[in-house]
Amino acid sequence: MAHTPITPDSAAGVLIQRLGYAGLIPFATLALLMWIVTPEAHPLVAMALTSYAAVICAFLGGIHWGIGLRHNAPSRKLHMVWGVVPSLVAWVGVMMPAYAGLPLLAVLLIACYLVDRKTWAEAGLRDWMTLRFRLTVVSTLACLLGAAAT
Repeated sequence: MAHTPITPDSAAGVLIQRLGYAGLIPFATLALLMWIVTPEAHPLVAMALTSYAAVICAFLGGIHWGIGLRHNAPSRKLHMVWGVVPSLVAWVGVMMPAYAGLPLLAVLLIACYLVDRKTWAEAGLRDWMTLRFRLTVVSTLACLLGAAAT
């Protein structure tokens, strides 16, 4: 049985876009808080932003496992191998002080986007790259702004 792909303009696609944009709320909020909280709260906010960015990077890797596990997956090995890279690099980013970990996570978010740009079209996900780009820009800027506040 063939399945119908979810497109950005379908009902499910609209929900996916809303959830994606909602996922930017912690990035924006925490990046702003990095600049305005008291010195006592600053380490907690820095850890919250770093941890959230790392979780999102791991999620982006997990998407590749989902693609690779499909029966007819193109480039299965690439998806499976790349799928673990973001979580491993993100783990290192969480272990670092925020002034270093957040820029590492920003670079990782960009790397995830670049890999997705090369691989998602072959997997039938080309229509989602505009959303991926927008989410990457905001999340990357949030990490860099957060790092600048350390």
